[in-house]
Order: sequence, then structure tokens, then C-alpha cells
Amino acid sequence: MFVIRLLRQKPILFAPPLTSFNRCFCYSKLRDHYAFESPPSLSPKPPAPEPKPRPNKPPKQRYKPPSSLDLADKKPRHSDLPFDFQYSYTETSPSVRPIGLREPKYSPFGPGRLDRKWSGVCAPAVDPKASSVEGMEDPKLEEKRRFMRENIQGEPLTGAERKALVEKCQKKKTKRQINLGRDGLTHNMLNDIYNHWKHAEAVRIKCLGVPTVDMKNVCTQLEDKTFGKIIHRHGGFLVLYRGRNYITKKRPFIPLMLWRPHEPIYPRLIKTTIDGLSIEETKEMRKKGLAVPALTKLAKNGYYGSLVPMVRDAFLSCELVRIDCQGLEKSDYKKIGCKLRDLVPCILVTFEKEQIVVWRGNDYKPLDSGCFLTVRGSFDDDEANGNTNRVGEDDDDDDFDDDYSDGANDQ
Repeated sequence: MFVIRLLRQKPILFAPPLTSFNRCFCYSKLRDHYAFESPPSLSPKPPAPEPKPRPNKPPKQRYKPPSSLDLADKKPRHSDLPFDFQYSYTETSPSVRPIGLREPKYSPFGPGRLDRKWSGVCAPAVDPKASSVEGMEDPKLEEKRRFMRENIQGEPLTGAERKALVEKCQKKKTKRQINLGRDGLTHNMLNDIYNHWKHAEAVRIKCLGVPTVDMKNVCTQLEDKTFGKIIHRHGGFLVLYRGRNYITKKRPFIPLMLWRPHEPIYPRLIKTTIDGLSIEETKEMRKKGLAVPALTKLAKNGYYGSLVPMVRDAFLSCELVRIDCQGLEKSDYKKIGCKLRDLVPCILVTFEKEQIVVWRGNDYKPLDSGCFLTVRGSFDDDEANGNTNRVGEDDDDDDFDDDYSDGANDQ
């Protein structure tokens, strides 16, 4: 019986190991002899349809700078703003007149775009020969500027309205902000302020760098050139209000500067000999000034609102003051020294080794009024324009309800 069962069983075929050749042979044998069809998942994918050709668009024209030939048939624009157009309104002093120009005169507004002529320093509103740099202001322009500002401002804000606007400009409420840096209040920044006034009645302005040495000048120029009003100040943060009667559609035309004009040549700040001293005495004073302990170290792009009161107080006990400016641009600490010379006042001794050394002079008289002013200002009157903060770095928290602090490294 066992033998019969073995004979009835089908023979067992021993298949060799599958190789690439055998695998292909087996698959082809199944397809030919047994009509084997592979499942859809193993079948090759159909070719992707070709994308439809897009209609040919005209090529984008390349930008080319404005030319006087292209603007020959266009009339230059006119602006009714009653002040001279300058690159920076806070970093130019009407008492200092340039002695020359580095480059030939050309208008930074572009050829034929504005009906004002560029004098090399500014675009005067009346006559190129009577520019504001020479200290020749037109009384009619002053009257027109005051009249425009009064019409736009209207009735003064109440305490509740002022508080509500300041609350809306805090960091936790809005991210809209204008940064005022080393160049101060530039001409194109006026257009940015008006663009922010389209969406809100007030705008937050953050001031850092060289212009913060004289915050009173920054606040004055902002109100004078924008016809707005500063309703709050906390350190380097300002809130600029546009006015009750401000109409967005009737905003003044502000021509934009296409490039930055070359800075003119001004007289040297450091003279060979200090007035009233000999050459040997001047050299000895410079060596002595560099050896004096530093009053403070200025942080790069920091807030310097209390630098002038610090220097004034230091002159009460010593005649030479040294300020450490390592890490700052050369042009920055030279501008700071020029501001100290006019605001303290004092005499500049040297800028060597990234240091500012100033001398109080032989006829120095301390000011009768206090040097330190309030940290915050509501700008209800003209006297609230100072700050008592130390010289230092930027405060990351610009919430007006928090105390203003900095990271100055006093030595």
C-alpha cells in the first residue's frame, strides 16, 4: 500500500535558485504558456501628459535710471511744503556753513523731477542763494508753516484721548514702527510717516544712535517738518500724533530722493593748536586726556540721551573728560563730539584711539539750571523734552509702561 501511494503522488520538481536570468525566463514563460497578466500595481505607469504651452507673455522691461531725455516732455513736480529739502534735518546745523563740495552739484531727486534747484546742500523753497544753511529764513515761510500746523492739529487732545492713542502704539498692540538711526530725520522718512498715518492716528518712532544726543532737536524737527505733535516720549521712543483735522487724501506731495547726496566739506573739528595754548601745551593736554579714566563707554547704535548732562557734571570736578567710543564708526563719534562742543559747551581735544577727549576751557561756568531732566515726557509743554537715562544700549522692551533701562558699561 505504501508503494502504491508513492506512485500516485506527483513528482517533486527541484527548482534552481532564482537569478536575474532565471527570473526573467520564468516571467516570460508564465506570460507565453499560461497567459499570465501582472496586477495593475506592477504594470508600468502611463506617461505623464505634456503640460499645455502657456501663452507667450511680453518680457518684463528692465529698469533704467531716469534720464533728462526721457523726461523732456514732462513738467517737473511742485511741492508746497514751506521748508528747504535736505537729506537730513537733524544732522545739519544752520550755524555751520560748508567750505566746499566733494562732487559737482546734482539733484538727488533725479533730473527734471522737481522744480527746485539743488544748491549742493539743500533744495531751497524760495531762492537757491538764500538757503537755510546760511541762516537766512524767510518770515513768510515761517508764518505759512505755523498756519498749516495749526489748521491740521485743531483742538488739543484731552487726557483720555492722549492715553488711548499712547496705548494703541505700544508693542503689545501693534508692530508698526519707524526707526530713526544715525542719519537722523531724513527726507524720505517724512513719506514713511505719512504712509503710517493712513492706518493710524499716531505712529511710534524709535530713536537710536547719534541723533539721540540732542533729543530736543529731534522732537522739534519732527513736529516742524511733519506738522504733527509728539504726545508721549519714553527715552528714545516717541509717539507722533497726526492731528484732528488731518485728511489722508490731502497729504502734501513729498518728492523722494533717489540717492544720497555727497556730504559737503566742513571745517576741521580738531585744530593743530587749541586756542590760547601753545603747541607743546596742546600735545601735553592730549596725552593727559588719553590717560584720564573714561567717563563712560558708548554702545554701538545705543541711546545717548544723557551724555550731555554726564559731561556737564564731570566738568565740576575735572577739566578733561574722556569718552570711550571703541566699536563705533569714525563718522559717528566725530558727530557726537561736534554735538558735545555745541551743547555742553566744551573744546574738542582729540579723537585718537577711538576716544573723545574734551576740555572745559579756562573760562568754564557751570549752568545754573539742573542738568538732569525727566525720563518720560507728555509734551504738554515745551519743557518736557529731556531724559535722565544713562548712556547705553537699546532697550528691547519698548512698552511705555515699563521702566527704561540700558546696558552702558561705565568705567
